[in-house]
Amino acid sequence: LRFLLAGAILLLVSHVYNKERLPVGQEWKQIAIFGAFNTALYLGIFIIALQFVAASITTLAVALNPLFISVMTSFSTGRKVTGREWISIGVGMVGVGIATYPLLETSHATLTGVALIGLCIVMYSFGSVYYASIRWTLTRMTVNAWQVFFGGLMLLPFAALLYEGRQTWNAPFWWSLAWLVFMVSIIAVQLWLRLLKTDAVRASMWMFLVPVFGIVFANILLDEPFTVFTAIGGAMVIGALYIGQRR
Repeated sequence: LRFLLAGAILLLVSHVYNKERLPVGQEWKQIAIFGAFNTALYLGIFIIALQFVAASITTLAVALNPLFISVMTSFSTGRKVTGREWISIGVGMVGVGIATYPLLETSHATLTGVALIGLCIVMYSFGSVYYASIRWTLTRMTVNAWQVFFGGLMLLPFAALLYEGRQTWNAPFWWSLAWLVFMVSIIAVQLWLRLLKTDAVRASMWMFLVPVFGIVFANILLDEPFTVFTAIGGAMVIGALYIGQRR
């Protein structure tokens, strides 16, 4: 529902309001591949993985995305990762590990869950590198609109098959859905695609902020602990970003 709504809104803005052209020829295939990896496979596998591993463990997984994206970018485009960027990736991964360490003490995980998390990281990283490697003549909004919509269509049969009919259609549900549609699938993804086209390796380093902000918001909204580990890890992540973004 989230992806279909976000895709429909973006399609209306792109093709009705902005009068952007429709994709043609190979562009349909390219968008479908991007949508499959960036939306359907990545988030589909992620949701399944949450049944086998605690949500807090997944924050560590985000730290692996810059590593995978950097390696894949190097192999696919020949773009060499500099020594400074490797240092940034290493410092960032250690920082995320320190920040999330207290969460691991009360978390559970199975081998299946860890394997699925690893697989979804590979899917997302491949999708990011694939997008960065294509010379798009479509606008970012048009690409995002169709990839999100296609991803939603790909997930629809599985959603219908696994739906248990226990959803509560209350105000918190609709507010949560609105946040995911507008702030995540539309605004955040638009910004992410812009960063990817500038430099996939440098863009990936911003993902180190995701678990740190996750812990901060959990402290504010859910009263979860903000420890010295959080502060040290957060400082290391900011330092890693500074190292990696310097030219």
